[in-house]
Amino acid sequence: MNQSDSLKNKRLHKLLNTIEWLGNLLPHPVILFLIFIGILLLTSAIGSYFDWSVIDPRPEGAKGRAEDGMIRVVNLMNGEGVVKILENLVSNFTGFAPLGSALIALLGVGVAERSGLISAAMRALILNAPKRLITLAVVFAGVISNVASELGYVVIIPLSGMVFYALGRHPIAGIAAAFAGVSAGYSANLLIGTVDPILSGITQQAARMIAPEYTVGAEANWYFMAFSAIFISLLGWLITEKITEPRLGKYEPEEGLQDANNLNMQQLTNEEKRGLKAAGVTLLILTGIVLALLLPENGILRNPKTGSITNSPFMHGIVAFVFIFFSITGIVFGRVAGIMKGSAQVIEGMESSMKSMALYLVLIFFVSQFVAYFSWSNLGPILAVQGSEFLKNIGLTGGTLMFFFILICAFINLMIGSASAQWAVTAPIFVPMLMLAGYAPETIQAAYRIGDSVTNIITPLMSFFGLILAVCIRYKKDIGVGSLIAIMLPYSVIFLLAWSLLFCIWVFVLGLPVGPGSPIYYQP
Repeated sequence: MNQSDSLKNKRLHKLLNTIEWLGNLLPHPVILFLIFIGILLLTSAIGSYFDWSVIDPRPEGAKGRAEDGMIRVVNLMNGEGVVKILENLVSNFTGFAPLGSALIALLGVGVAERSGLISAAMRALILNAPKRLITLAVVFAGVISNVASELGYVVIIPLSGMVFYALGRHPIAGIAAAFAGVSAGYSANLLIGTVDPILSGITQQAARMIAPEYTVGAEANWYFMAFSAIFISLLGWLITEKITEPRLGKYEPEEGLQDANNLNMQQLTNEEKRGLKAAGVTLLILTGIVLALLLPENGILRNPKTGSITNSPFMHGIVAFVFIFFSITGIVFGRVAGIMKGSAQVIEGMESSMKSMALYLVLIFFVSQFVAYFSWSNLGPILAVQGSEFLKNIGLTGGTLMFFFILICAFINLMIGSASAQWAVTAPIFVPMLMLAGYAPETIQAAYRIGDSVTNIITPLMSFFGLILAVCIRYKKDIGVGSLIAIMLPYSVIFLLAWSLLFCIWVFVLGLPVGPGSPIYYQP
């Protein structure tokens, strides 16, 4: 390495260390939302005192529109505001749209996880893939693993390092490929997972600042995210084999490293194979039942008034189907594989999934209060109107506007790694703003999910970053935060640019909806 390269590396490490130090100064997300709430309440009082207001863009007679046609800041620190806060503390939490949907979906996923179905399916995908397609299988398994919460981080990523090592390839490349799929491709999936109802619930509440009756379903981004799962998998495959692995070079095992034969490759047992076959048959039967109720023109899962699938019981009940499909296939797998021998273990799976939600429940309590107060204060609509006017004045529209929005989300994601936490803060501002600029909440949410995903892998603030670093150290003792970020940076940058381009082509060139019945544009 020449002196110039050495100097560049020192500067890079210094920059990364500074970012890590600054990031560590941020308090716990719960404390962060308490601070946000305090700032919001104070701002509402200041705004009310100075009579901050804008002209309401909604037509006369619209629900929630004041008689004088103005939107004014509401003081939440006066007597009336304090009483409203106290009276609605419980209902803000229990009525928070994402809460029930996420809990119900996770009950089903918990059964599938406890039975071993999800782990076995992921391992079967990776370990049985042809050697020349192993990288693609690793990235794809990572992408679709987000349906089961932390599975990708604790199972897929370590397993991918083992698989690459056993094949004589660089294990860090396998870890990087899986990490890119699990975390940078976080929002993409062939299935509707637990993140979908959480985000759509927050989007719906933000949209109702402009359109009080607006509904955003869990399936709002299904088309685009399902296609994105394949797109990101192919992209991750190419980056790993054309950039990451050549840059890492030939792997030379370090002294003291376990031999590959001693690593737990977790090959599928005969019982697990039989369980997967039984679960597959069960999945086909369940799918057939749903299609029989959905495809006929008079099917009970269709919209009873229009006969269409849009705005139908099927779409409204998508979270229920997630629960039913995961729980039933999980039970079948567990029984056939000999893992679940009684109903008690089914309950244990559900109980375990609820335990994993403990921190989420604490966080969502404060998030729900913040979202409610933000709505009551009218600060969101005022910022939205002023922001939309600014966008019109500078002429920023279409793909350019959405790309800058994605960039902003990607930057914020470096500091607030939780998808729901970040969206809870930013949705009340950006959703109304971009709605007034003419874009539908479903389209805005799809763009947000790109920015929220691609920078997960390059921020030390991401909750699992330390775990990934620990897995890497198993194969390379001196690897550090800067080294891992440098390895993952090509995935982050290329995913950001390519995924954003795909979004712009999908929406603005081809005019395709991002999900079933999801409009591209919003018209009051």
